[in-house]
Amino acid sequence: MLTIKDLHASIGDKEILKGINLTVNPGEVHAIMGPNGSGKSTLSAVLAGKETFTVTSGEVKFQGEDLLALAPEERSWRGIFLGFQYPIEIPGVTNVNFMKTALNEHRKHQGLPPITAAEFLKLMRQKMEIVEMDHSFSSRGVNVGFSGGEKKRNEIFQMAMLEPKLAILDETDSGLDVDALRIVATGVNKLKRPDNATVVITHYQRLLDYIVPDVVHILYKGRIIKTAGKELALEVEQRGYDWLIKEL
Repeated sequence: MLTIKDLHASIGDKEILKGINLTVNPGEVHAIMGPNGSGKSTLSAVLAGKETFTVTSGEVKFQGEDLLALAPEERSWRGIFLGFQYPIEIPGVTNVNFMKTALNEHRKHQGLPPITAAEFLKLMRQKMEIVEMDHSFSSRGVNVGFSGGEKKRNEIFQMAMLEPKLAILDETDSGLDVDALRIVATGVNKLKRPDNATVVITHYQRLLDYIVPDVVHILYKGRIIKTAGKELALEVEQRGYDWLIKEL
């Protein structure tokens, strides 16, 4: 589904990604861990098409297509979803209008007619239940006045509505208490299918207690320095990153 080969990316004159190689297959959950400043959020931003970063070399293929040649909205239409570490507020735009516009843009790309009001409201209620979100949130501004946990729930709700092929979740556990973490992670698990995949970027094993990864990668100074199964996350939790860095 996703193949990254020798990806290098910079912001200004500073190179941040220094040769990323990664393959994600349908049905898999990958966790990317690493110290602060290692390039985790940069990788997610580059995959989503954030223009702050410049790809200097390497290639990224998504379902066989050159992802780097696509605009951010085209990547979304193809089925890529990015969950932000710090979801932004959009005053004056309600959740219901935001999601209906986004969903219809995806349907337009797929050659489908706009969803009817009745169908949309039914779908929205179903997806809100996945993250235990009260229906009153639909009439509120996007993330306006939301707590940290509510913002993250709203993102997983958006993910549920759009049903992406590849979800990239950038530190979804950041700032969540235990109950919010459980709800968000349960929502992610309910959305897992054999034909989609998830990349979870996190610092902590606690999220991976709920979202169990098939593969764990350790990113350090712009490179993946170790890849293994879910046991690697447990080892990092117990020993930190120093033992891996010393092996370089």
